Amino acid sequence: MTIADAKALSAVDAVTQAIARARQHESFNAILHIQEDRALERARAVDAGEITGVLAGVPFIAKDNFLTFDGPTTAASTFLKDFHAPLQATAIEKLEAEGAICIGKANLDAFAHGGSTENSAFGVTKNAVDQTKVAGGSSGGSAAAVALEIVPFALGTDTGGSIRQPASFNGVVGVKPTYGTVSRYGVVAMASSTDTIGVLTSNVADANTVMEIMAGKDSKDMTTLPDFWSTRSLDGPLKIGLVTESMTDDVDEGVRIAVSSYVESLRSKGHTVEDVSMSLLKYALAIYYVVVPAEISSNLSRYDGIRYGRRATAESLAEVYGKSRDEGFMAENKRRIMIGSYVLSSGFFDAYYLQAQKARTLLINEFNELFSQYDVLVMPTAPTPGFAIGENAHDPVKMYLADIMTVPASLAGLPALSVPAGVDEHGLPVGVQLIGKQCDDGLLMALAQQMEAA
Repeated sequence: MTIADAKALSAVDAVTQAIARARQHESFNAILHIQEDRALERARAVDAGEITGVLAGVPFIAKDNFLTFDGPTTAASTFLKDFHAPLQATAIEKLEAEGAICIGKANLDAFAHGGSTENSAFGVTKNAVDQTKVAGGSSGGSAAAVALEIVPFALGTDTGGSIRQPASFNGVVGVKPTYGTVSRYGVVAMASSTDTIGVLTSNVADANTVMEIMAGKDSKDMTTLPDFWSTRSLDGPLKIGLVTESMTDDVDEGVRIAVSSYVESLRSKGHTVEDVSMSLLKYALAIYYVVVPAEISSNLSRYDGIRYGRRATAESLAEVYGKSRDEGFMAENKRRIMIGSYVLSSGFFDAYYLQAQKARTLLINEFNELFSQYDVLVMPTAPTPGFAIGENAHDPVKMYLADIMTVPASLAGLPALSVPAGVDEHGLPVGVQLIGKQCDDGLLMALAQQMEAA
């Protein structure tokens, strides 16, 4: 299912068929809410010529941490189960201005905390290829919805790999742009220094189209960059670095074989691919799980059962706070809040948080040094294909290790995308990750599109 496929139909037919496919695939638990009334109303307006644009009549799904009309925005948590947003996210508004039609909201790990969608208050999303496997996370529902061809594209958020990893697990394209490319206004915050808004699609060209629409400055988000997104073509062969630390024996053999095959394809197109070393890669996960929980604990402090969100029944204000948070947050939410509060506390701030930020700067410097010599870096998107449902659910450290390839680019604010690189011996999809310099997103898209065509 592509954007072109959707545009070949009337808007009403495109939306009706997408909703029918969503219901047909309910067993995957990819979609939490279907926004049928508003979607069909907008579809009829498109067919009447009242709504026009590049994406006129094209249905899409938004991860359920984007504020939208016609239905709740839950962030897959019981805390926001009945929350109906008074406004829409800037990204949604931009897409709707070009005629796109949101038909529903995708499942995720609650508040986007997780890598398997098993932390959703509404049940796990199943892998689009093998229902015994996870779809990945936290944008697992979005990835599965695209892989199941329910819609041509789905929106996701990527804080440490939450678009790229599920894209890899489900065999679709997942784009994490340069930090600040797309406004975060109207999206439930996780970690403000690494949160990015991106897209999942079945092909690179569609991803580029959607990103070009969403990109640009927004007065409601001071971290947004001036619009730099542009479609470009390759001027000649590129110099590409394959990160050797990402291809060790700790990485699944099927993943290494698929990535090595992709590298050979890069060489066959005339690109130079050399082994490069990133000595700080092994520390990136430790940096991430100090910095990000600290920001999570700050962002989630607003959820108290008073201002908004589900309020627990209690006799005192302190009990309202405590019981609301206890009932509203999932175990993984609580774990990250406690880690974050600990590393920010008096006596531990210097020892943990400050040291992690210094190490983050060293990681950024190492990326800058590599990009002074190479145009693009390549590595696996994830160390394994999709793992079995429940396999890592009770081992947080093992679950966090699934992010080891994706968090470095997030910490450095770099553009990165996951593209399908084949399947392993069990037929499970494997993704390869392309990483570029800040604001060099167009080069990554051009390279990915060239390789996709090949």
